Amino acid sequence: MRNSFRSLLLLAALLGAAPAALRAQDEPAAPRPDRTPPHVFTIPNFRTESGTTLPQARVVYGTYGHLNAAHDNAILLPSHYMADRHGYEWLMGPGKALDTTKVFLVTSELFGNGHSSSPSNTPEPFHGPRFPVMTIRDNVAAVHQLLVNELKINHLRAIIGFSMGAQQAFQWAVNYPTFADRLVATSGTAKTYPHGIVRLEGQIAALTADAAFQNGDYTAPPTKGIEAFAVVWTAWLYSQEWWRLELWKADNKPGTTFEQVLHEYRTHFIPGADANDLILQMRTWESNNVGATPGFGGDVEKALRSIKAPILYMPSATDMYFPLTDARYEAAFIPGVVLKPIPSLWGHTAGAAPNPADSKFLNDNIKQFLSAPRR
Repeated sequence: MRNSFRSLLLLAALLGAAPAALRAQDEPAAPRPDRTPPHVFTIPNFRTESGTTLPQARVVYGTYGHLNAAHDNAILLPSHYMADRHGYEWLMGPGKALDTTKVFLVTSELFGNGHSSSPSNTPEPFHGPRFPVMTIRDNVAAVHQLLVNELKINHLRAIIGFSMGAQQAFQWAVNYPTFADRLVATSGTAKTYPHGIVRLEGQIAALTADAAFQNGDYTAPPTKGIEAFAVVWTAWLYSQEWWRLELWKADNKPGTTFEQVLHEYRTHFIPGADANDLILQMRTWESNNVGATPGFGGDVEKALRSIKAPILYMPSATDMYFPLTDARYEAAFIPGVVLKPIPSLWGHTAGAAPNPADSKFLNDNIKQFLSAPRR
């Protein structure tokens, strides 16, 4: 499952040690000269939207390219579900949308991914299930501090986000309307609607049904629960037609069976991921709603109308996480939006270039959008 799993879970971002064919965090064949080691930005006494104050909040991030003297060539790429800082390399390089000889890229990691502050790496009294739910706004506020205070970046050329990264892009547009010149959102919406919450609750229920979970205070990984979660998640990941046409065969050796593919998803979906971390980021996903931003009274349409920066909105035509109908609904309220659905059978994953056709479509359209004169 080499390339399909790699492209997929650069999306869902595999963590920890796993067989080489399944690791989304593998280093490239040749080291990238534009990629730096991970950095950590620490915020003391970080007050979350829930009212909890973490004595220390850590944000892990990476950079590519070089920040110019004017500090005005930066682009932010916020991470997606359980992803690390390498999740957008499909956009970088010769002929791609982002030329790191010209732009400086910052790739931030969400709270709860096991690297930034998470249930698994935070000491008591906030360890494990006692870690506070972090909202998309919490993540955006923390990265705003990172950019302004650590990197001395007060303006961005663009923010580009896939999935939960798209959620962050929309929140940036509402929280900081003039901070970025342009925004790109792929396979993600500005609010998680009830159907999406039902899906996530089903996945949480599958994970926590394992007796070993012990309400989050497990002494050993709840493996059966994590495997059940993985199967439920996988059912939503691609389109029904993707499965019917057996498109997974393209990146597997001849003779690979459906049963082998399903077993691989069940047992190696996000290797090494902590169960509480998985749940924390699902809670972050569930709570996403730009309408809940202070000043908008829960009105998502009002929040969307407030967006000032041009947005390239690229839902996947077959996404079951963020349906095309939800994107069309939101786009009707966003001034200056360009709605460009991705014509793909790859479901949710289409927004992160899981195959050459989707990669070309994304890179071509994002490159054109970023280079177009501002209206």
